Amino acid sequence: MKRPVPLPALHTFLITAQCQNFTRAAELLCITQGAVSRQIAGLEEHLGYPLFQRLPRGLSLTDQGRDLYPRIEQVFGLIDEAVEQVGAKRKALQLKAPTCMMRWLLPRLMQWQKERPDVPVELTTTTQHRVDFRREAYDAAVIYGPPPEPEARPMHLFDEQLTPVCSPQMLETSAPLSSLHDLEQHMLLHPTCDETDWQTWLNAAGAKLTDVRKGQHFETLDLAMSMAAQGTGVAIGDWALIGDDLAHGRLITPFELKVRTGSGYYAVLPPRQASAPGLQDLLGWLQAQAQHPRL
Repeated sequence: MKRPVPLPALHTFLITAQCQNFTRAAELLCITQGAVSRQIAGLEEHLGYPLFQRLPRGLSLTDQGRDLYPRIEQVFGLIDEAVEQVGAKRKALQLKAPTCMMRWLLPRLMQWQKERPDVPVELTTTTQHRVDFRREAYDAAVIYGPPPEPEARPMHLFDEQLTPVCSPQMLETSAPLSSLHDLEQHMLLHPTCDETDWQTWLNAAGAKLTDVRKGQHFETLDLAMSMAAQGTGVAIGDWALIGDDLAHGRLITPFELKVRTGSGYYAVLPPRQASAPGLQDLLGWLQAQAQHPRL
């Protein structure tokens, strides 16, 4: 099997052909003139024909050298183009977010990809509300809870505002829901395994139900909202997260009261780490979207 032509020697030939001078080629290649001369001699021996005529005041290409030069130039041009194109492809931003905000976040990330295909995003969902950047390799995360420490470089998105929600069709086919007392006639849908959210809202509304624990409990807000949209019962939801459902008529809010819990949603970054390209654009865009809860 014939040995392949050494790529470094071909590159040296290309530069030398452009300069027509060993000394100048050596300067551009950051090697000695002797190294250039030896590489060209070795390449000519490998090919079996001369590439240059050695003249008293420089070099000139032989017929074979002139035939070879534009082809080698094209090859290295393709290599440079490939390296540039691969380098231009950005790695997707790694974003983590709790499942409770998927109804708000997913449509917006899809819109972001339409507007900024140059900054792709890979989303990891979790039932956890926090992030540990010491153990989790994300470029950013959206967390739920009280305001985080300044070290997380938090960017406030919106506050949690609890309010009951149900489907408009449910009110047409079941018991009315015009007063707080009417909640006794409906199944309560709980977005968590406890009754904290419902109890918080009822306390703020000054209402007492016979048994708040009755009804159906879910592991995520998204599941509770989906069941409410199907007319199963009345769920306690976060007004900011369900804006799209309200705008499209999938859900309605039978009562005006919205209760702030002190918790909210924040975008956070790994401490003392430079932001990945495009990340600040994404987070700034999400923050602007959060000022307008409905798409």
